[in-house]
Amino acid sequence: MAAVMKALAVATPVSARTQPRRCAAGSSGGASQSLQSSFGGVSLQCRHTKPALHRRRCSSRPSMQVVMMAKPAIQFIQGTDEQTIPDVRLTKSRDGTNGVAIFSFDQPSVFDSSAELGDITGFYMIDDEGVLQSVDVSAKFVNGKPALIEAKYVMRTPREWDRFMRFMERYSQANGLQFVKK
Repeated sequence: MAAVMKALAVATPVSARTQPRRCAAGSSGGASQSLQSSFGGVSLQCRHTKPALHRRRCSSRPSMQVVMMAKPAIQFIQGTDEQTIPDVRLTKSRDGTNGVAIFSFDQPSVFDSSAELGDITGFYMIDDEGVLQSVDVSAKFVNGKPALIEAKYVMRTPREWDRFMRFMERYSQANGLQFVKK
């Protein structure tokens, strides 16, 4: 079970849910549970080892929530973390109801791996609360080669602003960023 949890922790999903499965009345195996990722839909089988006396009976445990703490990450291709640390510019309206964050990635690592992994599908900010995403992503080219990616994330409510700021706090702590007010 520890190996399964390690494998899931390495992947991007931030939470997994175990669900009991029923076994046939006459089966000789123990009860099994299914782990499902809320991000990627990955399903894994985990066998419980029980003493021989209890193997023929299935347990009916209630569902339990397993929360895995993931390092905050930014992705352009789902499942592949961006290694380049961005410059981030924030703007907020005077009344505080909306704002915009513009991320600039100079020579992002996604250009190195996009040939093997596929095209950029969006802008994903992932932490232990979930995923914030945007499709407003543009690339800038210099002499025909990709040099910069800019991604824009728009926050339309104070609640979205607060959620974004919680992500940025976690991301900045994990990557050594600091806030400079201009």
